[in-house]
Amino acid sequence: MAVDVVPVALGARSYEVRIGPGLIGRAGAEILPLLRRRRVAIVTDESVAGLHLSALVAALAAEGIAATSLSVPAGEATKGWPQLSRVVEWLLEEKIERRDIVIAFGGGVVGDLVGFAAAILRRGVRFVQIPTTLLAQVDSSVGGKTGINTAQGKNLVGAFHQPALVLADTMVLESLPARDFLAGYGEVVKYGLLGDAAFFDWLEANAPDLARDAAKRQHAVRRSVEMKAGIVERDETEEGERALLNLGHTFCHALEKATGYSDRLLHGEGVAIGCALAFELSQRLGLCAQEAPSRVRAHLRAMGMKVDLSDIPGDLPGAEGLLDLMGQDKKVVDGQLRFVLARGIGQAFVATDVPRGAVLTLLQDALAAPRG
Repeated sequence: MAVDVVPVALGARSYEVRIGPGLIGRAGAEILPLLRRRRVAIVTDESVAGLHLSALVAALAAEGIAATSLSVPAGEATKGWPQLSRVVEWLLEEKIERRDIVIAFGGGVVGDLVGFAAAILRRGVRFVQIPTTLLAQVDSSVGGKTGINTAQGKNLVGAFHQPALVLADTMVLESLPARDFLAGYGEVVKYGLLGDAAFFDWLEANAPDLARDAAKRQHAVRRSVEMKAGIVERDETEEGERALLNLGHTFCHALEKATGYSDRLLHGEGVAIGCALAFELSQRLGLCAQEAPSRVRAHLRAMGMKVDLSDIPGDLPGAEGLLDLMGQDKKVVDGQLRFVLARGIGQAFVATDVPRGAVLTLLQDALAAPRG
């Protein structure tokens, strides 16, 4: 299968997202043109290191590129101050220079953490994203958002720092646990819901095959990346249209905070629940027909995904508590919550005038629903 190339046109910060099977095995040849000296630093997580690090190091060595590596713990809890400090100190100890390349080799946590470390190291070092999860390939590796979580909320400290290249090896997705693959699908379906009704139609028909059909999987990754690249090109630093990419995320980030950034709720699972809630809120506000949220929920259910708050194990804060957590979100402007709502499938828009009472009632009803 051929490699798809999606350009991200940002002037001097432009780069390519290359999507296809076997890219880890070709990483040396792909990265070599970027290097001033044949040396790179790889930061990965312990799970990815055990599965794929030796293949990446061998691919680099085949082109005469020396690699040093650091493995951080897997999981969302890694995306914080302690591991950021550890990564930065390690890169300094390895004498990584401004003209060198740091490789972020892992899922969204590693990409965000390492990208932020590269952004602040020596006031900006180049980095390459080699995303190993579906979520990272379709979303977090593209667009230059980097950052960490803090006690106050998710991604509240970070920087826009575009990668020099993204290599999305679709073969590596075959090693993902089923739960992680499905969580990544939460970000795939988001693209259809926010701006491409035809893509959502395609997903309804084809998404059940993504885990086992390489061609369909590559199409889903490419279409997602094309949509994200187009939005990022038009609005790199989220002054307007890029906020559409946060469909479902205002709910999601509050739920992640409420569950302690733990494996009780993976990010993509929170996105799926958040999208279902966003469409339900849109319908309650008279913005879209009941058919839209019903379709969203039916598709997520058919995929075996979490859809309701009752699908999250353990206790959650009350509706007021969740609403307070939303108040810490980055998308708050002048104290007002911004929600991405929809007039239908593929017709999302940013709303700043959502009545607090409507959100509160929605959350109360969602929390009161019986557990399945």
